[in-house]
Amino acid sequence: MKSLLLRAVVYGLVIVLGLLSALPNLLSPSLSGKLPDWYQQNTVSLGLDLQGGSHLLLEADIQGLFASEYEAVAGELTASLREAGIRYGRLQVTHKGIELPVTQSERVSEAAGLARALAKDTPDGTRRFDVDTNGGRLVLTLTESWRESVSRDAVERSLEVVRRRLDETGLVEPSITRQGSDGILVQMPGVADPSEIRELLGTTAKMTFQWAALEAAEEDVATITLPGAHDNEHYTLEKRAAMAGEHIRDARMAFNPTTNEPVVNFELDDKGARLFGDMTRDNIGRPLAIVLDGEVIAAPVIRSAIGASGEISGEFTTKEASDLALLLRAGALPAPLHVVEERTVGPDLGSDAIAMGLTTGLLGAAMVIAFMIGLYGRWGLIACVGLTVNIGLVFGILSLLGATLTLPGIAGIILTIGMAVDANILINERIREESRQGKLAWMALREGFGKAYRTILDSNFTTLIAVSLLFLFGSGPVRGFAVTIGIGLVTSLFTAIAVTRLIMEWHIRGRERQPLVISGIPLLDRLSERGVNFMRGRVIGLVVSAVLSLAAIALFVQPGLKYGVDFTGGTVVEVQAQGVTVDQLRTTLQAQDLEDAAIQEAGTDGRFLIRLPAEQGASEATGEQVAVLKTAIASVEPNAEFAKVDMVGPKVSGGFSEATILAILLAGTGMLAYLWFRFEAHFAWAATLTIALDLTKTIGFFVLAGVEFNLTAVAALLALMGYSVNDKVVVFDRIRENMRKTPGRPMLDLLNESISTTLTRTVFTSVTTFLALLPMGIAGGVAVASFALPMLFGIVIGTSSSVFIASPILYYLGQRRTRKGLAQLRPTAEEIRKELELTP
Repeated sequence: MKSLLLRAVVYGLVIVLGLLSALPNLLSPSLSGKLPDWYQQNTVSLGLDLQGGSHLLLEADIQGLFASEYEAVAGELTASLREAGIRYGRLQVTHKGIELPVTQSERVSEAAGLARALAKDTPDGTRRFDVDTNGGRLVLTLTESWRESVSRDAVERSLEVVRRRLDETGLVEPSITRQGSDGILVQMPGVADPSEIRELLGTTAKMTFQWAALEAAEEDVATITLPGAHDNEHYTLEKRAAMAGEHIRDARMAFNPTTNEPVVNFELDDKGARLFGDMTRDNIGRPLAIVLDGEVIAAPVIRSAIGASGEISGEFTTKEASDLALLLRAGALPAPLHVVEERTVGPDLGSDAIAMGLTTGLLGAAMVIAFMIGLYGRWGLIACVGLTVNIGLVFGILSLLGATLTLPGIAGIILTIGMAVDANILINERIREESRQGKLAWMALREGFGKAYRTILDSNFTTLIAVSLLFLFGSGPVRGFAVTIGIGLVTSLFTAIAVTRLIMEWHIRGRERQPLVISGIPLLDRLSERGVNFMRGRVIGLVVSAVLSLAAIALFVQPGLKYGVDFTGGTVVEVQAQGVTVDQLRTTLQAQDLEDAAIQEAGTDGRFLIRLPAEQGASEATGEQVAVLKTAIASVEPNAEFAKVDMVGPKVSGGFSEATILAILLAGTGMLAYLWFRFEAHFAWAATLTIALDLTKTIGFFVLAGVEFNLTAVAALLALMGYSVNDKVVVFDRIRENMRKTPGRPMLDLLNESISTTLTRTVFTSVTTFLALLPMGIAGGVAVASFALPMLFGIVIGTSSSVFIASPILYYLGQRRTRKGLAQLRPTAEEIRKELELTP
């Protein structure tokens, strides 16, 4: 009694804290406003696919940065050699390094020493480059550590510049995070057209002041020719910048009082003011070019010394002057940023996704609850209480982590509902078995939970392997799916093992020594007790499975999967244009040189999906195609709405393909290793081979059903791997248990009994998971079709393979093991101890 009360207090405290953490999500704004600020912010934020908005994935051009680094090193080296009086030949700078011939062969080693001294010319003594000599030449290459340092510093500085630029625009709460080694992810809620933001962030804004080259210039003064930004002229300038734009302290758009043209007035910091004053005073009458990103904005002739402020004019429009001032205030990017991925969701589509997720989720949960109560009565009601607590705890933890809820995340929660019931069904079926053996209520509960615990732990851990890899290799919304599934599995362990057990023990209090009755389905009960000879059809089952898998592989080769933009690159635009036909759209787009556009009707209400392939040779997502497409469609239907835009560059799509293959292979390897450790090698191989057969059939389903294969589909495949191995672990655990009970029993009889006794659990779990996902599969629409439909198919395939495929494979591998003289199971610690005691 004391233990029951103590556990009730501890578990109740955990549940209350979890539900309180989730509570701010349910309160109205008026009630939420009365709470402390820290508590108000303890909510789950909505992803862009639910609230509408845009996200841009930017990639820093690190290679260009390394080229600039080589240029700087070359300047330092030649200056050092001139100062030492060492003659050298024509310097060559490539992406591989610097080559400099030393014309005085006797001084090559001295030149190399000067170069090595420069290599460590950093505050912390880090070596920047390696120095080698090759036939009288100095060869300098950047060290890997310095490359990493330069790259890391550039991305960090780029993050800060991007943040300042977006702050200057007044954009509400943009999210700016680093992604990977050289990526920056910018999420902008409420921004329906990110074209201006894309242009703003893609502009390097590297500003320099450079003197026009003199006609009688010195031979060693390098020059460069740059085009004008507003004219067709070209300017020959000194390559070395007289002053960098980093000294600009402030910049504002203004109007020239004489011409009334928009200009940019700038102010310099103290160092910049002194430098600018000295250089302009010493060069009166000489043109000074103002260069922005490799183009000459203006090249005024210096008439007098200029101090701490100046004016930039160049035939600007008001907007161009404002944008230039903003860029100068925010500072230059250390490296150019290229947009490699862009996704936009309209607010209406986001609200529809929320409504769909809530409706299908609640309907799926209601069907699961009805099934559990109809199946187990009051014991099913106890399981449903644990399920409700589990969902509350999931939202509580998500709120505590400040997680973002996405549409795949909602799908993950719905899937969690089905999978969380698995533990309760396993426990109930174990308790029913113990009760049928005549054990009293308290003993049936204890034995049922004890025997189910190990199986639940093994099955959930194997699922977590797949989920963790999905988190590591996924991106954006797919990671949200992995997080919700992972949290759901952990909380379901707590609710099933701790909370449900506590309620059950409280329910039988005072009746511990009476029989415990849990209802079920009589037909399945009779099958379990009598047993079914499933192994009789083992050969037919394996042959049919192999034929279906080979057919699926053939379908994968031809006609192949219908890949989404995540893997092919390019653009997908969802258009709402009432009264417009496919032929009209095709004709209009062809007139704009978009004849490669594929148009698909996505309903009867004027909704279309338009796919544009990636531009030839493009390594980034420029957005020019989308702009042309929107203009063309607007010419046909001015009120057309663009509900969603997905634009993925070739580099990103290639990375997704590699990450997908790697994630699936690692998930299979991880499960194989865990099952090998927990069971035996032939158990692990049987489960892994069966999962491989399940996956091939699911790939075939993608082809036959015409379901798009995208990142959400990858989430479905990895979730199916976890779900399928979960089912196999339950059957294998019973096989292992029966092997230890009756080690000399014929293998076929033992397998048949194990499958029969776990049949009710296998069927019931599959039904609950199927019911949880069925509403989403029927009414979820295109947005979740790539997840829900393959999952529904995979549940059927995974359930049947647990019975007809996995056990026959285990049988044949076990026979092979027997012929080698190996035991089917490794001895337990207890068996080893007994053997040692019997050994004289």
